[in-house]
Amino acid sequence: MQLKELSLHQFKNHHHSEISFSSGVNAFIGPNGSGKTNVLDAIHYLSMCKSYLNSIDKQNIEFDQKFFSISGKWEYDNKEYTVHCSYKLGAKKSVKLNKKEYEKLADHIGKFPVVFISPYDGDLINEGSELRRKWIDGIISQVDASYLNHLQSYQKILKQRNALLKNMHEHRLFDVESIEIWDIQMVKLGNEIHRTRSEFISSFIPIFKRFYEEIAEVEEKVEINYKSQLNDSDFAQLLKEFHVKDSFTQYSNAGTHKDDLMFTIKEHPIKKFGSQGQQKSFIIALRLAQFEWLKQMKETNPILLLDDIFDKLDQTRVQKLVALVTNKFFGQVIISDTDKERMVKLLNRLSIKSKLFETIDGSVQEISI
Repeated sequence: MQLKELSLHQFKNHHHSEISFSSGVNAFIGPNGSGKTNVLDAIHYLSMCKSYLNSIDKQNIEFDQKFFSISGKWEYDNKEYTVHCSYKLGAKKSVKLNKKEYEKLADHIGKFPVVFISPYDGDLINEGSELRRKWIDGIISQVDASYLNHLQSYQKILKQRNALLKNMHEHRLFDVESIEIWDIQMVKLGNEIHRTRSEFISSFIPIFKRFYEEIAEVEEKVEINYKSQLNDSDFAQLLKEFHVKDSFTQYSNAGTHKDDLMFTIKEHPIKKFGSQGQQKSFIIALRLAQFEWLKQMKETNPILLLDDIFDKLDQTRVQKLVALVTNKFFGQVIISDTDKERMVKLLNRLSIKSKLFETIDGSVQEISI
């Protein structure tokens, strides 16, 4: 699978850009704020129907404009597909595949898988559980459409249940029968979500450990532990046990919306006990394992997006990462960097097809290597 062409119109700082890609490595160089990261983000948008960096669509529109559009031409199994995404102020988002609009955006997720490696990936370690849940959900959803449907339905039911708890609290009346109507639906969906997440983690961990060893070049015990209230408890019984607490807090205290992933090194949280280098190796291994897992499940190479990572990593890890991503088992790679000389040297060392682009104030121009 590869992206052949990309068109941006009023997307962030790109008033109008047309790009034709190589099937190998495509590098975008330019100063910070010039628009190179926005190219990668647009590719993510074509795949996931949303920006990687800003989920609020109106903030992705070029300043003083009223809409944006992104179009991409993909090649997959010797067939060409055109994806068009657009958003206009006051209207709903539109995503079309070969000019046919989706009724549900969820139906598009997973058709053109991507993996985005960003300077902000350290947040997976340092921030709260919601970010880690979104990460794991984003991976599984590209493979399992029913899982995405379960997630969306669960969130709707959770919202309704919380609204009912708040209403009961305001009226000082706790109606068990009314709550149990939502409990039954939450249990069915929550158990499915928990099962799928558990199966994913079991298949993902061996791939992750292999990549960590390759990047770190040392033997260190690293683990990913799936932390869930449902691991050792019956969900239906758990909800009943939390009824009293729920009535006071006015929200649901039990369920898969409380799940988390524990990242450890030598049996200790890597957030507290891992060095900066160990944390960087951990994050890169997570992303490359994500790529490999998606590749195995989808039986195609996802697009690999590497955003400004060379300024964030030490030289040893950069060399190791480049060696891995230019290996034959990786497909199309899109890289952004601020250093033209560094990128030219990198591309000249590669034995695969490549193109170099320069971004200046939201314009894109292909330049010779």
